[in-house]
Parts: sequence; structure tokens; C-alpha cells
Amino acid sequence: MYPNLKLQIFKLGIRQNQIARELKFCESQLSKIINGYREPSEGERKLLADYLNVEEGWLFEQHDNIPTPQSVFFSNLRGAKSDSD
Repeated sequence: MYPNLKLQIFKLGIRQNQIARELKFCESQLSKIINGYREPSEGERKLLADYLNVEEGWLFEQHDNIPTPQSVFFSNLRGAKSDSD
């Protein structure tokens, strides 16, 4: 997950569908990148950093203490299974 990517989009007040349209990304592809379900290619990283006018390294900095959507989902499944045992 790239929290700085979400933060910059929020700070600029830009909608995901606007970014996708202007960069010629599929909306679902962009959503998956933003939400941590898909790794962006080198080209996608550069396009997004240029579009959002920030350094690529900062934009795609990962933070280990922020749970990914997948980890939250699976930890909830494990918790629910333990409760029923």
C-alpha cells in the first residue's frame, strides 16, 4: 500500500477517474494500485509521480506499519474462525 499516493490525490482534490482518463489507465487498474492490490510498473510510477508533481520515491514509499487490505481481510477470517472453534 502506498499511503503517500492516497494522500497526494486527496490533497490535490483529484478524482481517481480523472487521473485514469488523463493518464490513459483503466480505472480498475489505477484503483488496484492505489489500494495496494497491484504493483505499478516503472512507467506507471513515473507517470503518476509526474502527474501528481511529486518525487517518485516519496510517492511510492511503503510503510510497514500500515496493514494492507489483504492482511486485514485474512486476519479477520482467522479471527472469525477462532471465535467459532
